[in-house]
Amino acid sequence: MDRTEAGGHLSALVTIVIWGTTFISTKVLLGGMSPVEILFIRFAIGFAALFLYRPHIFRFQGWRAEGTMALAGLCGICLYYLMENVALTYTLASNVGIIISLSPFFTALISGFILCEGPRPGLPFFAGFILAMAGIVLLNIDGSGLDSDLAGNLLALGAAFVWSIYSILSRKMTTLNLDVIQTTRRTFAYGLVFMIPFLISMDFAPDAGFLLRPRTLLNLAFLSLGASALCFVTWNHAVSVLGAVATSVYIYLVPVVTVLCSIIILGEAPTALRILGCLLTLAGLGLSQHCGRR
Repeated sequence: MDRTEAGGHLSALVTIVIWGTTFISTKVLLGGMSPVEILFIRFAIGFAALFLYRPHIFRFQGWRAEGTMALAGLCGICLYYLMENVALTYTLASNVGIIISLSPFFTALISGFILCEGPRPGLPFFAGFILAMAGIVLLNIDGSGLDSDLAGNLLALGAAFVWSIYSILSRKMTTLNLDVIQTTRRTFAYGLVFMIPFLISMDFAPDAGFLLRPRTLLNLAFLSLGASALCFVTWNHAVSVLGAVATSVYIYLVPVVTVLCSIIILGEAPTALRILGCLLTLAGLGLSQHCGRR
């Protein structure tokens, strides 16, 4: 593994570690904000941060490039987070966590079998997928079992699918030879535009008093600057180095990070099932990486 590839893996790992901890901040913000309010404000601040960091004017890049970035904004910024958040109102978080983890599987199928980009995933990838999914199921099993609400599960499945589309579009954006920060910023802009109809239909009206609380501002800063502005740049960098499939399998680690945070930060006791689930998920990630190149 050369230095560039190692940097790609590190970027993906940093992204997943941060994304795996966002549930804490989101849970705090849901105490006074709706999911769509959190989503819009989070990415609006993230867009502003990227603009301040790289304030150069990003001119029109041609219809092909702009179309790719617009689709990426629609899928990865707008639809994915809306479908995931709404799914959580219909079904258990454990269901959503498991179904969202199907995204690497969709990415591999679309990239290898439909678009025929790079080698088709072989037995190691699918064996790793089965191991990782078994581990994720163990991580999400609790005393109440798994809910089976069809609407919530279908929304989560849709979210997993559109994220796989975003991962492939991210790879296509890297072939445009444009600055990754500026392309991420433009993607945020398109995502915010696509959110406008949902803001109108979902009664976007954030409470100014709640927004100005120090705890709210701190959590919004983490979601906006860390989980959005920073992580979308590092994720896109990882995709440019490793490819869409190899990067997407890191999503398997999100439940692992979430469980570790619940143990370390929230003081939840580790169980044998959770330990086994972490081990199986890590084994699945390692196995899938053998064939998840570009």
